[in-house]
Amino acid sequence: MSRRFSDSNRGYSGSMTTAGALFLIAVGAILRYATNLHLKGVSLDTVGLILMIAGAVGLVIGLWQWGTMTRRRRDGDVLVEDRPEVRGPPRY
Repeated sequence: MSRRFSDSNRGYSGSMTTAGALFLIAVGAILRYATNLHLKGVSLDTVGLILMIAGAVGLVIGLWQWGTMTRRRRDGDVLVEDRPEVRGPPRY
């Protein structure tokens, strides 16, 4: 029997970063293009644009982290075999 050790359980999941970035892009696009609300002192078009830019930056960072972590997992996996300890014949 062999076990595979890797650092896959450590750190955080890259999918959460990607999902959060896509959420920011979607909310920013809704604020920028699908609303016609006017608030005094706040431009929702500008807020939407800022959210879309932040989401795009987060998406690029998440994809970069995902790429480096998958390469590390491929290179850093170690295969360890569980074998019983073999001893020679007893000495009398």
